[in-house]
Amino acid sequence: MFWKHTASFILKNRLIVLICVLALSAFMGFEASKVKITFNGGKVLPVTDSAYIRYNQFKQTFGQDASSMVLGIKSDKIFDKDVFNDWYLIGTQLKQIKGVKAVVSAANVYNLQKDTLQHRFIVKPLVTGVLPSTQAVDSVKQQLLNLPFYKGLVLSNDGKSTLMAITFDDKIINTSFRVPIINKMLQLGQAFEQKHGIKVHYSGLPLIRTVVGDLVAHEFSMFLGLSILITAIILLIFFRSFFPVIFPVLIVVLGVLWSLGILFMMHYEMTILTGIIPPLVVVIGIPNTIFILNKYYHEFEISGNKMEALAIALEKAGITTFIANITTAIGFGVLCFTNSELLTQFGLVASLGILSTFALSLILVPIVFSYLPAPKAKKAGIKDSKWMKALLIKLDTLVHQKRKAIYITTLVLVAISAVGIYRININGYVVDDLPQHNNTLEDLKFFESNFNGVLPLEVSIDTKRKNGVVNQTVIRKVEKLEKLISSYPQFSRSISLIQVLKFSTQAFYGGNPEYYRLPDGLEQNFILNYAANSGKSSSGALNTYLDKDHRTTRVTFEMIDAGSKKMNVVLAELQPRIDSIFNPKKFHVELTGSSIIFIKGTNYLLKNLYESLAWAILLIAGVMWILFRGVKMIAISLVPNLVPLIITAGIMGFFGIPLKPSTILIFSIAMGISSDQTIYFITRYRHELRYTRKSISRIVSDTIRETGVSMIFIATVLFFGFGIFAVSKFGGTVALGILLSITLLVAMISNLTLLPAFLLSLDGGVDRKKIKGPDIEE
Repeated sequence: MFWKHTASFILKNRLIVLICVLALSAFMGFEASKVKITFNGGKVLPVTDSAYIRYNQFKQTFGQDASSMVLGIKSDKIFDKDVFNDWYLIGTQLKQIKGVKAVVSAANVYNLQKDTLQHRFIVKPLVTGVLPSTQAVDSVKQQLLNLPFYKGLVLSNDGKSTLMAITFDDKIINTSFRVPIINKMLQLGQAFEQKHGIKVHYSGLPLIRTVVGDLVAHEFSMFLGLSILITAIILLIFFRSFFPVIFPVLIVVLGVLWSLGILFMMHYEMTILTGIIPPLVVVIGIPNTIFILNKYYHEFEISGNKMEALAIALEKAGITTFIANITTAIGFGVLCFTNSELLTQFGLVASLGILSTFALSLILVPIVFSYLPAPKAKKAGIKDSKWMKALLIKLDTLVHQKRKAIYITTLVLVAISAVGIYRININGYVVDDLPQHNNTLEDLKFFESNFNGVLPLEVSIDTKRKNGVVNQTVIRKVEKLEKLISSYPQFSRSISLIQVLKFSTQAFYGGNPEYYRLPDGLEQNFILNYAANSGKSSSGALNTYLDKDHRTTRVTFEMIDAGSKKMNVVLAELQPRIDSIFNPKKFHVELTGSSIIFIKGTNYLLKNLYESLAWAILLIAGVMWILFRGVKMIAISLVPNLVPLIITAGIMGFFGIPLKPSTILIFSIAMGISSDQTIYFITRYRHELRYTRKSISRIVSDTIRETGVSMIFIATVLFFGFGIFAVSKFGGTVALGILLSITLLVAMISNLTLLPAFLLSLDGGVDRKKIKGPDIEE
């Protein structure tokens, strides 16, 4: 009765309802125009996670990590006068830009000199201007080589590569203000490259995140356009008319505006995941219009009354599409159970966007078509096409005559897939989603091969007592820890309080590189006294690596993007070795930083994959119980949708597609969407079972031939709709699109073969009098 009253209300007050919906859509469109691309890395770990809490504490103490971008070159001409001077000028120009905190390169480094009169260290740049001669450059080169502090940092160990590190101000690093600075860096680098014929490489998390943001903005427009084009073509094929194409497309475009409006109103920004919500809304929203219009044309053929046909279509299709959209929304919504901000934002906005688009379709399709001319007979003729009839007849024959073959084939595919599942690789990379031939990825490899990477790794050492760091024993332990971590090929050499002290000792002894070492007990007081008298210039370097109570110190490394699988092994191996240096009862040593948070985030998501999928199955099973009642019917409705997930997981294992943050979304989403097909089929089947005296065999045949048309065309929309993501430049998005397309195609086949086979196997065990659940039909 609810849907009958709803249909009556919408059609009787259609003008007022239409004006209200359009006004609200205009408001949502205005809100959507304010959506911005994120400049932060996505927050994968929940804010309550201990590693995330300690990471934030680290940033509060020592400032933002991952705030540097690097430029690098490899050439035998690094210390040629013209090349060196132009490299110096790049650093000088960048240093003058507002928002750049520091620039360090082979031509922009500083030396410590001892002022014996004032008992302090003086920080002096090695280069103060353009060098006039080759001899002057050679002199600077020799001075640089005599400063071990910079070895492996600005100059590679073989002396053939050099980098320039540009550190952003913490206030602008995660804002749009960093973009013009990065563009200026690229402009200066390109001019240098053209002038000297030396390839300039660019990397660092600020650049990587900016590149990802640009690609997200580009792909947002591309995928939205492609999804609209694909669905319009399919609608044209299905309905063979202009109106059933243009108006459903306009309705789902309104759904896109609502989704983006919701995104902004919830104070979210567009990420690599939320950026694909608009095309998802188009692809998932169009089947609602197909279902409603198909029912409208069917009823109009029977009654010849347009308004009556629209009312019946709205009433009959309303609850079915509502339940179908609920299960789809569940597939996305369960991602909120991960407590990951990145996935919660995606799951919540996607599920609300899908339900909003459903509501728009349910309201606007009947209203719009009530003002349009009555449909012609040919518009409903697609279901009578010869190829469609032949396909459905073959499916019906297969289900009735080859049931055992269907079961055996399913079991064989599941068994083979189990082997593939065993071979699934669980791995994620920081730059996982960038295309393999992207310049940013290639440049990252340059820095990994020449400088052991540019991704930040921070080690926080808490002595648990005030002034605990300024202790000879602790300092020696920190040095031992640095040597331990630097011995792994995944990590660079360190920058820390230890290196600053070694640099200070060298300066104390007149710059002799042989004295680049930690001060002994007597020296330490003199050297620390010199540093204390040096003002912000030198003591600031110490403060960078010490908290105000001298209780905690940091050690900074760079690391390669080795993947979460390999890094988990390395970190597990490192922990007991670190504990052997720093007794966990007396010290707290934390490996942290953006890279570690990413690795732990990947581990967290994979651990929660099973939980989110279990929630999806449980909630969808609950919906099925409300609809169909009975354990047998729940099992029958779930199994045809679980089989495609198993097959997809097997495909991932055989084709080497790893489980990672982008691909773990597939299973719960596919479970939600593919369950729609089951609902379409079983609701039609049970309606016939309750209200006719036909045999179950006849009912299954009729259901295949009547519901199969909508199921096939909806699956076609979903297959090609998700298939458009295959042209993405993000590897994760490509995998998501292809695997979802395959899963939903297999789900359609499963629901048109395995599901009716199960129903036929129940023949004789069904008591029509005991059929319960809502009275719904296709």
